[in-house]
Amino acid sequence: MKQCNIFNNFNISKKFKNSIILIGNFDGLHSGHQKLFKLAKKYKTKYKSKIGVVTFDPIPKMFFNSKIKNYRISNFDKKFSKIKCMDFIKNILSKRLSSKFIFVSNNFRFGYKREGDVLLLKKYEHIFGYTLVKPTPLKENKKIISSTIIRKLLEKGQLSKANKFLKRNWEIEGKVQKGRMMGKKIGFPTCNIDIENYVIAKPGVYAVRVRINDKKKMLKGIANLGYRPTFDQKKILLEVNIFNFSGNLYNKKLSVEFLKFIRGEKKFKGISELKNQIKKDILKAKKIS
Repeated sequence: MKQCNIFNNFNISKKFKNSIILIGNFDGLHSGHQKLFKLAKKYKTKYKSKIGVVTFDPIPKMFFNSKIKNYRISNFDKKFSKIKCMDFIKNILSKRLSSKFIFVSNNFRFGYKREGDVLLLKKYEHIFGYTLVKPTPLKENKKIISSTIIRKLLEKGQLSKANKFLKRNWEIEGKVQKGRMMGKKIGFPTCNIDIENYVIAKPGVYAVRVRINDKKKMLKGIANLGYRPTFDQKKILLEVNIFNFSGNLYNKKLSVEFLKFIRGEKKFKGISELKNQIKKDILKAKKIS
C-alpha cells in the first residue's frame, strides 16, 4: 500500500505543492466519488503530479446544525467557517497549496455563508494559476449518485442498492461497549457498538461480516440495528453476534460490513418468541456469503 500523508492544516511542505487537489466531503466514498478519483489518477499520470484531498471533519452540515446527529455515511471549526471565499482561493488554494488542478462537483460551495461556487473558481483560475476540472456526474436511471441518495436508500432498508452505489458493502466502525448483557442471558451473546454519527439505516436484522482491530480476516455474523423494543431500549444500538466466536472483545474496534437486510425490527411477546425468531434469522444469515 502506498503511503498517504495526512495534514490537519494547510502548512504543507513544498514537495506536496503544485498538486492535483480534490475538494469535498467525500462522505461514504460512493461510486460518484470513485469516478472523480479515477479521473484524477489519469491526470496524475499525464502531468506527473501528486494527488491531494481537501475534506472536512466534521461535515460542515453537521457543524452548522447541532440537531443533525446521524448524518455520516468518514477539521472544520468556527474559525475555518468564517473564511471568505476569495481568501480561500487566494490564501489556501493558491498560496498554501499552489494547486495545479482543482477537482470539484458541480454543486460545490465554499467560503463564509457558502458565498463561493464553481463559477467563481472558474473565473479566477487563470489569475491564480490553477485549472478547474468538473467531471460529468455519475448517474443511475437519470439520477445523480450522491451521498444523500445513499442515505435515503439505507433509511428505507434498500441495502443492496446502496451497496451497489457505494461499490462496496456499507460499513460501520466502532468500539465494543459494555451493555445490559441481555443477549448473553438469552443464549446469543452480542457485541454492543455505539453508532455515533453514522446514518441510521432501517432498524432491523442484517447479515454481516466483521473485522476485528483492522485484521484482514472477516468473520460472519448477524446484527441487530435498532432500539430492541422487546427490552424497551431507548437508544439506537448496533448489536453484533459473531458466529462460532469466543473471546473478550470489550474496547476492541470492530468494522461491521452489512451484507443483506433480513427483516425489520419488531416487538415480541416474550423471550421464548424472540429466541425462536433469532434462530431463524441466524439460519438465513449463515446462507449469505
